[in-house]
Parts: sequence; C-alpha cells; structure tokens
Amino acid sequence: RSLFDEPLGIAVQGLSPRQQVTLRASLRDEAGELFEAHARYQAAEDGELDVARCPALPGGSFSGLEPMGLLWALQPRKAFWRLVKKDVQTPFLLRLEVLEGHGDDSGRLLAQAQHERAFLRDGVRRVPVRDGRIRATLFLPPGNGPFPGVIDLYGAGGGLPEYRACLLANYGFAVLALAFYGYEDLPKEMKEINLEYFEEAVNYMLQHNQVKGPGIGLLGFSKGGDLCISMASFLKGITATAVINGSVANVGAVVRYKDVTIPPLGVNPKRIKVSKSGIGDIIDALNNPLEGADRQSFIPLEKAECRFLFIVGQDDHNWKSEFFATEGSKRLQAHGKEKPEIICYPGAGHYIEPPFFPMCAASMHLLVGMPVIWGGEPKAHCEAQIDAWQQIQAFFHRHLKG
Repeated sequence: RSLFDEPLGIAVQGLSPRQQVTLRASLRDEAGELFEAHARYQAAEDGELDVARCPALPGGSFSGLEPMGLLWALQPRKAFWRLVKKDVQTPFLLRLEVLEGHGDDSGRLLAQAQHERAFLRDGVRRVPVRDGRIRATLFLPPGNGPFPGVIDLYGAGGGLPEYRACLLANYGFAVLALAFYGYEDLPKEMKEINLEYFEEAVNYMLQHNQVKGPGIGLLGFSKGGDLCISMASFLKGITATAVINGSVANVGAVVRYKDVTIPPLGVNPKRIKVSKSGIGDIIDALNNPLEGADRQSFIPLEKAECRFLFIVGQDDHNWKSEFFATEGSKRLQAHGKEKPEIICYPGAGHYIEPPFFPMCAASMHLLVGMPVIWGGEPKAHCEAQIDAWQQIQAFFHRHLKG
C-alpha cells in the first residue's frame, strides 16, 4: 500500500523480449463508479517493462514517458463525475492488469495486481469535533505535539470533505476540516455566512493543546478561498493563508461579521456560454469587483495580519483566478502590506486537488444547476497538483514555525 498523494512505481517482469502489451488501471469510488486508464507498451529486450523508463506508445489514454500516467489519466465511465474520497479511513483499491497485445478489444489477461492507495498515515488520529456550533474533523499527526495548525475549507459543494485535511496531516500539521453548510445541523443552503462561526473554529484551534501558536494557517479552495480571505481580514490569530483558485471578492452569499456586511459579487447568467451538449462555461458570469456597486464585495484583505499564498490555475474556467490574485496583490501593496506569493500554473484548471487525483474536465455545479467546464489539460494539471502540494506545505512550514 502507499499514500494516495505518493508516487507509485509500476513494473512488469517475465514478458518475452519486446512483447507488446496493454496496461490497464482501474478503481471504483465509494459510489461504485468505475475510473479507468490504459496505455500501450513494448517490453524491453530482457522482457521487463518499467513505466518509469519505458514510454507509452500512441493509442492509449496517454503516450510518452509518463511514470504516473496510469493514475492521472483515470477517467470515469459516468459523464460529469469527479473522484472524491468520502471515508478517509479506508483506502482506494487500485487494480492493475497486463493484457496481451495492442488491440482495441482487450487481449488475454497475462497478470494482475491490486494496490491500496491510503489516506491516513499510520498513527494519524482522526477526531470528530462537535464543539459549540463547530462541525468539523480534526486530524492530528503521530508523535508528541504541539503541531502547526491549519483550518481547511472546501468550496461551494457543502458537506465535510476530509481527504485534503487528512493528507496534509500526514506531513506534521494539525488540520481541522471545517464544514460550513449542508452538513448535520448546519444550514442546508449557503444563504448567509456569519464569520462568528469561523471565529469559533479559529479559537478552538488556538486553545487546543496539540496546536502550536501563536497563530494558525488557513487553506481554502474555490469558495473556501474567499472565505479564508474574509477570515484573515477580520479574525485574530491567523498567520498564513493559502488560497487555491479563490476569489478576492465575496461570492455566492452575503458575509456578516459584527456590524460589517459584505454583499456577494453580482452575477449575470446571460454571460454563461452553453455548448450544444448542454455544458456551461461560466468564466464570464461574475461582475468585475473593481467597478460600481460591486466594489463593495471586494474583501478588505489589507486588514489581514498574515502572509498570503495564491495558487492559480491559468486555465481555470470557474472564474478568473489569476485576475483575482493579481488584484489582491495590488490592493495589499497599495496599503503598504507585503506582496503575496502568487504561483501560476499554465494548463491547470479549477479543481487543483492533492496529487494524483485525476483532473475533472466538467461536472455539476451546485450553484449554477448545470454541468460546467472546469478547465485544464490532464498532464499539465497533474504536474500542477504535485508542485502546488509541495508549495502549500513549504509555505505553512515557513510561516507557522511559532
């Protein structure tokens, strides 16, 4: 077994010299949906085939020297389906098969193996948190703390995704995966967001004996990104904020904190382009937060007392992530604040996940009510996920040393 975000070596032995075979990888998610990838190879003179040294031939899910191609090229049989992990306590089971020849119909099965891709490193503790109003899960690394603390927020899908928080805790962080709607007794819909709820979560982490102060980190993706920026702008005790394809304007629902109200950025559904097959491209749907009344939705991030990291997919079709990061940077510097780190990835789309989650090209957008394209090119997107994961960890290690 290996951790899901770790590279995996795949090799076949005992083939005849230069034998032509097809390698197939597959896994089923917890809903039973099948993801598959395949590639055509030719064994070496000694009958060995190591995907780290042997290029894939044209005609499969990918070609060329791609040691992790069988993982990043996994695609769902079901349209508009994205790979997520619901229960981090169980692994995904990856099935690898060696098939004879290069035909379009699968040839005779020559060999097969199963491999577990786990999420929890041995010794990591998973602690459900129901403290006051907080609905969350805390992951604590093995060993004696205290550890640098991070709150992890996902996007507008609601619920309580744990897999990124769990994988991050494997590297020595105490990580709180925090739900904010659509979970247990929290509001069913994202109508209004009160930062007092998030303040409770920040204080819970700051007071926890396994969390190293004096401040914590925030990690947010998509809608979770602008929520993290709002938290950093108004709440105390935040030292470092990492935003993955987030907005610097408040989006989707009004945000309130004490006597402050930030309205959501305006949306014009007429600017959604819908393809013949019924898939939306929503990149132009939001108004510009630099113009007119929409300026009120720009989060006053200059109030923050933390360092910022913006991870940007330059082919993000959910919204203009690069524009948001650039405008956030301008505003910080205009107020004499330190320039944020901005890391841009060409060919990366919206859903920048931990490494080796296959790129999702299009899926249902809960707030738009139709499938939308997320952008990205699979290989470039995969490489972005690997690098961004390292950059996020390095950023938190630098700024949460205490």
